[in-house]
Amino acid sequence: MPELKPWQQTRQHVGKLLRQLPELSAPKIPAALKNPAKLKTWQLTAGAATVGIAIAAGAAAAAGPWDSSGQRTAERDWAAAQEAGGGTDHGGGASGGAPDAAPSAPSVLRGLGVPAGAPHGGSAPVPDTKALAGVLDPLLKDKALGPERSAVVIDAGSGRRVYGKGGGDALTPASTTKIATAVAALTSAGADHRIATKTVVEPDSNDVVLVGGGDPTLTARKDGPYSKSAASLRDLAKGTARALKDRGTQKVSLSYDTSLYSGEQQHPIGPNENLTLVSALMADEGRLDDSSSGPAPRSGDPAADAAKKFAGFLEDEGIGIEAKGEGKGDKGDTGDKDKKGEGGKKDANPEPGPSAATDRAESLAKVESPPLSALVERMLTHSDNDIAEALARQTALASKEPVSFDGAGRAIDAQLKKAQVPLGGTKFADGSGLDRADRSSAELLAALLARAADPAHPELRSVVTGLPVAGFTGTLVDRYPKDSPGTGVVRAKTGTLTGVNTLAGTVVDTDGRLLVFAFMTTGTTDPKAAQSALDKMASAVAKCGCR
Repeated sequence: MPELKPWQQTRQHVGKLLRQLPELSAPKIPAALKNPAKLKTWQLTAGAATVGIAIAAGAAAAAGPWDSSGQRTAERDWAAAQEAGGGTDHGGGASGGAPDAAPSAPSVLRGLGVPAGAPHGGSAPVPDTKALAGVLDPLLKDKALGPERSAVVIDAGSGRRVYGKGGGDALTPASTTKIATAVAALTSAGADHRIATKTVVEPDSNDVVLVGGGDPTLTARKDGPYSKSAASLRDLAKGTARALKDRGTQKVSLSYDTSLYSGEQQHPIGPNENLTLVSALMADEGRLDDSSSGPAPRSGDPAADAAKKFAGFLEDEGIGIEAKGEGKGDKGDTGDKDKKGEGGKKDANPEPGPSAATDRAESLAKVESPPLSALVERMLTHSDNDIAEALARQTALASKEPVSFDGAGRAIDAQLKKAQVPLGGTKFADGSGLDRADRSSAELLAALLARAADPAHPELRSVVTGLPVAGFTGTLVDRYPKDSPGTGVVRAKTGTLTGVNTLAGTVVDTDGRLLVFAFMTTGTTDPKAAQSALDKMASAVAKCGCR
């Protein structure tokens, strides 16, 4: 086992201590945190994690389950059983079979040292705008940042902007577009919405159709990080086989239906290991390896590949596959007789082809994705492009727009207009931010995060709980060194394209005030230097009491 880094040792030690704690009736804030400005970074990080767990347990005990927000009902048990990090790999499966949760979420929604149930923002002072400008202005002039740069910081408690430079400029947002996609999807379809994949059979026939509903997390895997929480093709095959056997059917023809989506499947960037073809039917995001996040080789026809795997699972359950129309009217035929092709060789089972289920088709079985809130968390933590494009299309469906790139873009725009957030100059060419035609402003990104952090909008809670934690999880796991003031305190969505770097998220300053920020820059030539400059800005907000 490799040697643990100091911050990892701290985290592991805190986790062991927490597992020894008695059941909590209310969270207790360590006395040392009453003046966090005097603490060293690692102490603040460990303390913040401790407070996050304590508040999670206390808040869950006092308030009970979270429903529309997507917070799982067993948060208290999960928090007591896990290490102090929290907020990582949501939906990946908790140890001991306990439901997943985001135990550090309440410390995101409230400043450090603010008891659960206290007014949003607590009694900590709001940063002085001039003092904050004195800290951020020099950092925003860093040569590593491109010729176009903008920044906005909003006090989450009051909604007041406490810093802004070029905040209304519409720039290329890259993957921070996913924040807008998340808010639009949760607003239109709902945090509890689940995406169904189903099978149907056409009347008076043995023609079974696998119907895609747009779930990119549908899995064909028996094991893996999401195999226990995602909808399973194997389970769908078992349910379908049971229904067919109840009907006296042992052999079927099989096809698949992707007609829910319209327009181009190929993203404008072309074939790319960062996402597969956008299809209403896929398994494991069309990945050709065993990965669950990040770049990977992708299928050239994810729907056909998923259907082929499903056919194999059906056969494992004792259901034979035949060509369409071959066994019509003979439900009991087990297909034991060999069929010979040319040269006397036995024909392989026919592969499923595309079709469209009719309105008269009868339901056989279905499986459902985790709730949209969990998909949002997974998308934001890992910057998952496949989930982002799927959520954009769920927004289009809920908004009664064409389920295509164009329709999804219009639907996202329409949903955000309802939220009355600043949309000047914005353009949503896709849901993932891979398209350089996307435009957004730092003002919009900060406004969306402030709305998501507002307790008045619990349906958006997963937008903040899904943000990567600096130095701990997701796309920020390697971005913050252990001695950075932002480590464990900054939670933010990253955005990176060639020449484009963005960072937008939440931070708790040393006075215990929750702030949201958005930093954007284009025309960068050194991505690592640009990322470091943005990270320093977020860390500066964390370190600054600014009174």
